[in-house]
Amino acid sequence: MTAICILGAGPGGATAALHLARAGHHCLLLDKATFPRDKICGDALSTKVLVELRRLGAALPAQLTASPMQVPSWGIDFYAPNGRRLHVPFKPRFDKATDQPAGHVAKRADFDNFLVEEVRRRPEIDFRENVDVARTERTADGWQLFDKAGQVVAACRLLLVANGAQSEFTRKVAGHALDPAHHSAGLRSYYRNVAGLSPDNFIELHFIKEFLPGYLWIFPLPHGQANVGVGMLSKAVTDRKVNLRQRLDEILATHPTLAPRFAHAERLGPVRGFGLPLGSKRRTLSGDSYLLLGDAASLIDPFSGEGISHAMVSGRHAADWAGRAVAQADFSAGLLSGYDKAVYNRLGQELRVSYALQRLLSFPSLFNFVANRAATNPTLAETLSMMFVDIDLRARLRQPRFYMQLLFGSKKRTPPAN
Repeated sequence: MTAICILGAGPGGATAALHLARAGHHCLLLDKATFPRDKICGDALSTKVLVELRRLGAALPAQLTASPMQVPSWGIDFYAPNGRRLHVPFKPRFDKATDQPAGHVAKRADFDNFLVEEVRRRPEIDFRENVDVARTERTADGWQLFDKAGQVVAACRLLLVANGAQSEFTRKVAGHALDPAHHSAGLRSYYRNVAGLSPDNFIELHFIKEFLPGYLWIFPLPHGQANVGVGMLSKAVTDRKVNLRQRLDEILATHPTLAPRFAHAERLGPVRGFGLPLGSKRRTLSGDSYLLLGDAASLIDPFSGEGISHAMVSGRHAADWAGRAVAQADFSAGLLSGYDKAVYNRLGQELRVSYALQRLLSFPSLFNFVANRAATNPTLAETLSMMFVDIDLRARLRQPRFYMQLLFGSKKRTPPAN
């Protein structure tokens, strides 16, 4: 019997396996696909991703930056319902010739394979691809995993569940029912020749009045391509009977700003849909002999839709608590609840701030006010930026002065200190 088995080799599972290997623990890593494989996503890699990569290996961020699979991104352009653009660089001033990028955009097929290649280098990790675990069964000693034919695939003391948003384990064992108020439906497509992309590869988030509480994104990719998609709360999709595919086509064809940019663009392949379990609702992430990671743990940012860095954060903490469980020969829910505390201690405040911003989407006039305020209030603009970079919001959010600056900050941007 294997002590630790990880189900799913995406960013959460691969990160957990690599941290376990670095700590000297052996583990079994299973995935139903053969890598490289596609994963429907927005494809943006924030600074928080780079920080987690650095924790895995000091050279990994530089290797990513040097790879042709990505483009460096230097900031975000938010477009409010009134059309106003809020230009938020990841750094107040940057020099592309000398500074390290604060973010990247890379297709998930490439980025996930980038992590898997690191997995393949570690002898402590028994990595098996094309293994489709159809069923899990609790035993006296842990878990047995079965394939579709009913054959035992593996047995383990501790199961790290990182098999994505559609995880059957999450629904049937952990009891996480889909909550439409805390779940988003999304569509993603790839385009070539989209006009007006930022020369600095700023990612774009468009909050279009007629499409609220949804939003549209445009993320630049290598080779003149772009990831284009829409997301909306599942509850809103159902209540308003929204056809997301139809609305995406309509926006790109008729929106006064976007239509000219897509007039000569070419869609590459089909439009694909996916679900995003959001971190706007705190859930139990562990139980007897199991931990939930990444999308299986519903950790996606409710405002930006970012999930990669949160999956990697959960993978790091899962490896830590898995190691503790093995060392103490204690796989109980009581011990493993420390994992929940660690994950939410790191991500909880950010998820709450993002949830508050997400709720602004139901109030276009208020959203416009925030966008107008952020355009002249550096504290608010930096707060938006912090959701995409690895500046810890928690310390600032505990300071009353921060809220005074947020609401009544200077209307002139002060230059950053040298």
